[in-house]
Amino acid sequence: MDWLILAYCIRGGYNPSKMIDSDTAYQSSLDYLYSFVDYSMQRNWTFSPEQFELGRMYDLVEAFGNPHHKYPILHIAGTKGKGSTAALCASSLHSAGYRVGLYTSPHLDDFAERIQVDGTPISHADFVALIDEMKPVIAKIPKLTTFEIATALGFLFFARQGVTAAVIEVGLGGRLDATNIVQPVVSIITSISYDHMQILGSTLAEIAVEKAGIIKHKTPVVIAPQQPEARQVFIDVAAERQSPLTQVGLDVHFAPLDHSLDGQRLRIWPKSQREVNDFLDIELNLLGAHQLENAATAFTGLQIARQQGLEHLDNAAVVAGFGHTEWPARFEILQRNPPLILDCAHNRDSALRLRQALDDYFSGWHVCLIFGASEDKDISGMLAELAPRLAEVIVVKSFHPRAAKPQLIMDQLAALGLSGRVIEDVAQALMVALNSAKSAQPPRLVLVAGSIFVAAGARIAWYKQFQNNAEEKS
Repeated sequence: MDWLILAYCIRGGYNPSKMIDSDTAYQSSLDYLYSFVDYSMQRNWTFSPEQFELGRMYDLVEAFGNPHHKYPILHIAGTKGKGSTAALCASSLHSAGYRVGLYTSPHLDDFAERIQVDGTPISHADFVALIDEMKPVIAKIPKLTTFEIATALGFLFFARQGVTAAVIEVGLGGRLDATNIVQPVVSIITSISYDHMQILGSTLAEIAVEKAGIIKHKTPVVIAPQQPEARQVFIDVAAERQSPLTQVGLDVHFAPLDHSLDGQRLRIWPKSQREVNDFLDIELNLLGAHQLENAATAFTGLQIARQQGLEHLDNAAVVAGFGHTEWPARFEILQRNPPLILDCAHNRDSALRLRQALDDYFSGWHVCLIFGASEDKDISGMLAELAPRLAEVIVVKSFHPRAAKPQLIMDQLAALGLSGRVIEDVAQALMVALNSAKSAQPPRLVLVAGSIFVAAGARIAWYKQFQNNAEEKS
C-alpha cells in the first residue's frame, strides 16, 4: 500500500477510494506538504547547520504574526512517553475549561491527528485553506521542511481557533527541532534512552544535550526519572540557564496502587509531604507501569503550569483529565479473545517496558509477535527483550520508506536463536495470527510492535475487518 494513501486513512474506518474521490483537495495539500524535504522519510541523515537551523521557522511564523505567542504552551521532549504525557496534559487542561491545542507527531491514521483542538483533529477543509494561505510565504523561504511547515500551520491554526493553552510535542531531539521557537510556561522532558543515535549522539549524555535544548532561560523544567548521566546533563543545563528544576522521583513521588485490563491507579505525593493524607490518587485508562511514570511527569508539569498562571488547573481537573485520556497503539488492547495488543515500542528500552507490561497483564500467555521496524532501529535489541515471551514471530514490512527488509529482521532473529516466518503484508499477517491464536494451546495472544507504522497498519486492518463483520451481520 502506498504510504501516502495510508496516511489519509481515518481512525475507526478505512476506505481509501472513497476518501480520494471525496477529498481531492486534502490529498493535493498533503502532496504539496510532502513535496518538501521530510527527514522522517529518509534512510540516512544527520544534524548539520545546513539542514537544521531555526532561522527558517522564525521567518515563517513571523510572516503570520508569531501565532505561537498568543497562548501559553507546555513544551514536551523525550525519547519515550512524550506523546502519552502530552495527551495527559491536554486532557487535563481541557477538563479545567481551557480551549486546548495539541500538536504531536507522527500520526497513526490521518495527518490531521497531529493538530487537534479539544481532542478534535483539524478539519480537512481548514487544513487545505491554511496550506493555500501559507503557500506564497513558503515560496519565499528556501529549504523549508515538511515538519517546519506543519509546525507553523499548527501554531497558526491554534491561534485562529482561539486556544487558551497548547501542548506542543517535540518532533525529534529538542535543541534544533522546529517546535523549539516557543517560549513555554514549563518545559517537560520524559524518559531518555537510546534512539536516533546516528542523529542525536551515541551516549545518553549526548542525547540528553539535544533534549535539554528545550530548557529556556529562567523557565521551569520538569524531568522524568532518568539514568544518572542523562539526569546530570539536565541538572547542569537547568543551573546554567537559571531554570527551576523539578525531578520526578526525587521532588515528586509516585507509586502504583492496583491495575487490571480496564485501567490502573497510582498515588502521587510531594517530597515535602506535611500530612499523612497529603497525596492524590489518580485513575488511568493507559496501561503499563511506564504510564505511571508518564502520569507523574504530566502531573508535575501541570502543577507548575498552574503556578505559572493557568490557575484554573486544579487537582479535580487533573483527575478527570487523566481518567479520560486515550492514546492509541500504546499497549492498546483491541480485543480480548484472543487478545490483540498494539504497541509502538521502537527501541530496546521501550521493548523492555512492553515485556514488563506483558508480564503484568498476561503472565500466563504465549505470544505471537507481528514485528516490523525501521532499518535504523536497534532491531536485535528489541527482539532480545521480547524473546523470553515469544512462541511465534511473523515478520512484516510497513509502507514506510525506512522500513527494514524482512530478511534483515529474519537474520537478527536467527542470530538470537529464534525462528520466524515472513508475511510482508501487515493485514494478512494479522488475520493469520488471530486465526492461529483462536485455537492455540496453551493460550496465545497476538502482539504487534516494532514500529508505529506497523501498529498503524494493523489497527486499520483490524477496524476494517471489524466493520466488514458488522456489515455482514446487519
